[in-house]
Amino acid sequence: MRGPVAVLLTAVVAIGSLSIDMALPSLPATAQALGTSPATVQLTVTLFLAGFAVAQLVHGPLSDRVGRRRVLLGGLLVYVVGGLACWAAPSARLLVAGRVLQALGAGSGPVVGRAVIRDLYEPARAARVLGYMGTAMALTPILAPIVGGVVHVAFGWRAVYLTLATFGAAFLGLATLLVPETNRRRDPDALRPGHLATNAADLVRDPAFLGYTLVVALMFGGQFAFISGSAFVLIEVLRVPPDVYGLCFGLVAFGIMTGSFLAARLTARAGIDRMIAAATGLGAAAGCLMAALAWTGIWTVPAVIGPMYGFAVGVGIVLPTAIAGAIGPFPRTAGLASAVLGFLQLSAASTYGIVVGRLYDGTPVPMAVAIAGAGLAAAGTHAWLRRRRTA
Repeated sequence: MRGPVAVLLTAVVAIGSLSIDMALPSLPATAQALGTSPATVQLTVTLFLAGFAVAQLVHGPLSDRVGRRRVLLGGLLVYVVGGLACWAAPSARLLVAGRVLQALGAGSGPVVGRAVIRDLYEPARAARVLGYMGTAMALTPILAPIVGGVVHVAFGWRAVYLTLATFGAAFLGLATLLVPETNRRRDPDALRPGHLATNAADLVRDPAFLGYTLVVALMFGGQFAFISGSAFVLIEVLRVPPDVYGLCFGLVAFGIMTGSFLAARLTARAGIDRMIAAATGLGAAAGCLMAALAWTGIWTVPAVIGPMYGFAVGVGIVLPTAIAGAIGPFPRTAGLASAVLGFLQLSAASTYGIVVGRLYDGTPVPMAVAIAGAGLAAAGTHAWLRRRRTA
């Protein structure tokens, strides 16, 4: 894969993270400007993620039928329109609607990007490539909240969405010039409802696919509990300024980069399952530490960011390894496999985010407990998968 194409695919796979993380520092100010509650403004994050998940179920099989390139270009065009709608939204309700439209277009990015990797590489090599891409992608949650905080302070919260639309337009132009078609085995029946249902049922009945997907969903759910709740915990409870919040969030994102780099370097030697076992164990331990500190009333920035960094390292290891393990055995339906995985991952995460938002009580406790629960559940799920495969 040529360098410019690899860089662009990394960007479009990370478009969901970019879209969420740039807006985080502006959430409290957006709620005040539009005269609505924090829980309502959090819907711009959680419903974006829900729309992002549903869109992947469309983009995946569509890319199996008509090709990866067409689906990517169409999705990016919708993303740009959604970003402009958010920029112009006069009310919280229309802002949420614009975010959903933006999400429907953004969903093409990770589905097509992962499917292209599967088109080109076998599972072990795909895990390594995804690991290196994950290392580069981790720059997005490091830089995005910093950039979002700076744009917000300088120009206001609306400018953040205009910036996202500009990024989308740049990605669309570059994809038109650079991205080739890699789907050489198109499935003419990929969009037939019966055929689609049969293929999807085959995926979710496969214990390895289901187990790896659940591990991804649970670890990402813990990460999303932090994404959706950290702005209010750090800015409102711990009095961190919006631009400094971006730096705190960037440190956590550096944990994902660290984990992705370790996955790229070590998976070939250690194997997918040993890497996932170590990562989920780390995530469970870090989450429990954060919850213990929150329960005992230690409400400080280090008490949140320190354990969350460890959890994020686990997330960075899990995502490339478990994704490669899940979709690797399905070359003909790689787009659908990527879509189902993404849908389950993001649906679980958005549900988790809504729960954390509704339980927010002005303390770090609900967020910390949600992160600990996700880590423990991911470790237990992977232990079950290994026992089943051994049996």
